[in-house]
Amino acid sequence: MTPNDYADCVAPELIVIPCGSRKLDHPARAAEMYIGSYHRACRRAAEALQPDRLVILSARYGLLDLDDEIEPYDTPHGAAGAVTARLLQDQAVERRIAALDPVVVLGGARHVALAKAVWPDARTPLSGTRGMGEQFARLAAMSRSAG
Repeated sequence: MTPNDYADCVAPELIVIPCGSRKLDHPARAAEMYIGSYHRACRRAAEALQPDRLVILSARYGLLDLDDEIEPYDTPHGAAGAVTARLLQDQAVERRIAALDPVVVLGGARHVALAKAVWPDARTPLSGTRGMGEQFARLAAMSRSAG
């Protein structure tokens, strides 16, 4: 996708955003657990697009609604105990979000690859960026323009 393709993503049925390595040190709602700047930038951009539903893709827990209560963890994607594509597929069916369309996935390559196992046609407006700086710039543009 090009930097301006996010305009096609207005009013998605679902947006999937990444968790983050920076977290609170105590149990909390998923909406509050992740305190890093990348997660927050993705969340602002997602909220500006006004999705019908927003979920967080957690490396430990899988798909989280914002009100889900979780414990802090230190499980990166790909590590032992990290979520798998199969688990995400099962969770999406259980949460009745597997058939939603359009779906937008914000995040890096690992998050996108996992989410694409569930939603192969998902839009990925951060794909093709050349690093975190470009992703932050694209997220900021999405936040300004979509709302």
